[in-house]
Amino acid sequence: MTLKYLHTMVRVLDLEKSMAFYRLLGLEETRRYENEQGRFTLVFMAPPGQPECPVELTYNWDGDDGLPSDSRHFGHLAYEVADIYATCQHLMDNGVTINRPPRDGRMAFVRSPDNVSVELLQAGAAQAPAEPWVSMPSTGHW
Repeated sequence: MTLKYLHTMVRVLDLEKSMAFYRLLGLEETRRYENEQGRFTLVFMAPPGQPECPVELTYNWDGDDGLPSDSRHFGHLAYEVADIYATCQHLMDNGVTINRPPRDGRMAFVRSPDNVSVELLQAGAAQAPAEPWVSMPSTGHW
């Protein structure tokens, strides 16, 4: 049996707000599909040079009353970053809460506008513990 990864889908309530969040992470739109009859839009976003690893943002034009308020049952998306401290600072500077700061120089968690948990992992070895991260408490769920 041959298996090929296609994508991970998450439902979003505000397409533009969600796309802005994933752009902050460094993802870019790789393709879009709009279905007038089904009244939905699919936007695929992936890291540069990795179009085979997208997250699919599914936006229902008429809203989505069935969207859970907390997506923890989903698990999380995970992305490797070149500099976890710089990435977290960039996200904070743009209004994103760092739910689990990278106190260990290796791992952090944030949440998308739709409550999807996103894990950030330092590429290679962990960075040396540094402030303000070492002293920063966790916030909310991650």
